[in-house]
Amino acid sequence: MAEQTPVQIFRREERQRQYRSGTFYLKVAILFFFILVPFLFPSFKTLDLALKIMIFAVLVASFDVLLGYTGILSFGHVMFFGIGAYSVGMLIGKYGSPSYLNLVIGFIIALGVTTALALLVSFLSLRVKAIFFAMVTLAIAEFAIILATKLSGFTGGEDGIIMSMPGIFKVSFNMGKFLGVEITGRILTYYFILLFCLGLFLSMVRFIHSPLGRTMQAIRDNEPRAEALGYKTFIVKSISICFGCLVSTILGGLYVMWVGYANPESVLGIPIMLDVLLMEIVGGMGTLYGGLAGAAFLEFAHSFLPDLQNFAKSLFPGAHFLHAIMERWLLIFGILFILVVFFFPKGIIGSAQDYIARRKT
Repeated sequence: MAEQTPVQIFRREERQRQYRSGTFYLKVAILFFFILVPFLFPSFKTLDLALKIMIFAVLVASFDVLLGYTGILSFGHVMFFGIGAYSVGMLIGKYGSPSYLNLVIGFIIALGVTTALALLVSFLSLRVKAIFFAMVTLAIAEFAIILATKLSGFTGGEDGIIMSMPGIFKVSFNMGKFLGVEITGRILTYYFILLFCLGLFLSMVRFIHSPLGRTMQAIRDNEPRAEALGYKTFIVKSISICFGCLVSTILGGLYVMWVGYANPESVLGIPIMLDVLLMEIVGGMGTLYGGLAGAAFLEFAHSFLPDLQNFAKSLFPGAHFLHAIMERWLLIFGILFILVVFFFPKGIIGSAQDYIARRKT
């Protein structure tokens, strides 16, 4: 057996330390929590919340590959999410029957379109940089929304596409009870998406810790210096853009499998891109795991803050002023967001990593 180099020994010891650390056990606990959600909280609202947190956590992580690890700000990232949703939706809804084959073909077409479009976006990065590149991607995303809205004969327009899932993914499918819980098509779809989300996330972790991932970070920190050292920065950035966009596309297809419909507002809208940006800021850029914290923060807020008025009325029936405040839940959400940014300037995960690093020194 060949003798290992000092660098290989260091990396092996670093991996061993990671597997013994408290953060590793926390990650495993979070994974087991998502696995057990259908049995711990079998209601559809909780299942829907957990699944959306999963999907958006991985979507934000794919955006973090571009922004946090490569330094590329793209406002068109959610456009690829929409491409995945529409491709799958059309193949099993508008233009095809709900079958496993059409489901697979929908994903394949989406990945092909995404690869071509992502390469085009990559070539644009040669001509424009920084905020100018962000504005160009925003314009492309707006154009995609207009196309999806105006081509109503092809995309369904503003109404979008409604579809049903094939086989075991049907809502009506029932395998019977297991541990007291009905194993329906919804639960099987939940575990199918969980498996894909886990695989996509682990692939991103591997990607950013590879030599290519370290080159991406060098480009983010100082692109001219990386070029001077001989790195092909355009190729590296193109790979980063394509990889992040392909992950986003797969997530769009998985998302539409869960919700059963796709329209411009739900899968292509600029508000979704703003949500992704907020999740990235709340979780922390350049952390990858920050997407989970950011997605949990926003999805919990979207799910429970609108119910604050009813909660306030039940506790304080005569407090009309309090009812009026609770009705404006977006104001409360804004205050919470400001507090998170104020107390966690590097995001929740980024600030936690800094605190742990200070404890070690």
